[in-house]
Amino acid sequence: MDVATLTVKGQVTVPKAVREALGLRQGDLLSWELAYLQGLERGLSEWSSPADENAFRDL
Repeated sequence: MDVATLTVKGQVTVPKAVREALGLRQGDLLSWELAYLQGLERGLSEWSSPADENAFRDL
């Protein structure tokens, strides 16, 4: 499990292992979505291009 720290300015650095696993690059857009599962808030997703939309369409 990787952990990121929220700065006073509300910024987060995505850990290197996570960036590499997701294929994230400078300039990619990240979207944050809260999902309520058994009272817990969790979730992070990244869609950065039409190719991503095609790849993840059936999820």
